[in-house]
Amino acid sequence: MKIHLKTLTVAAGVLAALLAIPSDSVAQGGGGKGKGKQPATEAKQVVFKLGPVTGNTAKGRELYYAHGCYGCHGFNGETGARDLVGTNSPIIATEEAFILFLRQRADQAPLTPSTRMPNFPAKAVSDRDAKDIYAFIRSFRLDAPAIQDVPTLKTILESAEKPYQP
Repeated sequence: MKIHLKTLTVAAGVLAALLAIPSDSVAQGGGGKGKGKQPATEAKQVVFKLGPVTGNTAKGRELYYAHGCYGCHGFNGETGARDLVGTNSPIIATEEAFILFLRQRADQAPLTPSTRMPNFPAKAVSDRDAKDIYAFIRSFRLDAPAIQDVPTLKTILESAEKPYQP
């Protein structure tokens, strides 16, 4: 198996980015001075710098639908079981990270049905096609309305707060 230096560099970068994400922690007060637990400190949000897009968005849209990506990620990247927009995921920060993610399990096929993302070796999705899909994904924008701006949902939530009367 031939491993390219660029692939290793991208993998190391994605791993370093994932390890750099801070976790919430609760500071312990103490020393017997009656302070007890302090409120949880706010975690700093890590924002990944987005890389350039070199793919064709229109072709990427065709490929996104042809490969069934919408089945899990929705038609706009925010309505499916696995959101693509608004997540600040390092996987979609750069084309290289995205392609590495598609390829990382290319030689592993699940033995049983799975909800994991399918394998996409280079034989199934070329690097050019992956860059086009990436361009389409990067065109997604969060546009879901706030709950209070959806009248029917607001009515449902308000009625759910009232005591049940058969």
